[in-house]
Amino acid sequence: MTSSAAPVAAFRPPRAMAIWWAVAGFAGWTVSFLLYHEYIGQLTGGDALISCNISPVVTCGPNLLSPGGNLLGFSNSILGMVLFTGPIFAAAAGCAAPAGLRAWFWRTFALFVTAAFVLVHFFAYRSVFEYSSLCPWCMIIWLVTIPLFFTVAGWTLRAGVWGTRGRTTQIGAAILSWLPLIVIADYLLIAVCAQVRLDVIGSLF
Repeated sequence: MTSSAAPVAAFRPPRAMAIWWAVAGFAGWTVSFLLYHEYIGQLTGGDALISCNISPVVTCGPNLLSPGGNLLGFSNSILGMVLFTGPIFAAAAGCAAPAGLRAWFWRTFALFVTAAFVLVHFFAYRSVFEYSSLCPWCMIIWLVTIPLFFTVAGWTLRAGVWGTRGRTTQIGAAILSWLPLIVIADYLLIAVCAQVRLDVIGSLF
């Protein structure tokens, strides 16, 4: 008597979501490259490809050369150029695998995106409350990473990547249903803190 092994569950994101991940990864990589070029310019006195010095508050300098801007002893932009290839790879892998990919792959991807989400808010806090400046390129990375996290979290929970026990699938579905509102609320939280603390609008005029 032979017994067949139970099929291993596989998951595949919707194509539109995978495309969004690829776009977010490409945007994050491009901005990280510009940030790295600005960083080199700050060290050598060279000109940036596109200057990010807009006002005394909206500027890259204080952030780039700060300990927070070099978290591991080198520019955070290098981390961005390495890690933002992740969403591009995940999107390509998801689209290229009709049968889907195993849960461990998507869990690993989700954990890395979650770490990026936490770091974004850590950097935002330090920019506003410690360095008193906002780096334009950094803010674009924040704009990209926040919705990237919520789409990855929502889909992996809804699809059952983390299991179907409890209410995980319902939580995932709720995140995706309310996605625009959640993302805007997160943006507003950072924007309001920055405006109250730094008067960003006033610095532009």
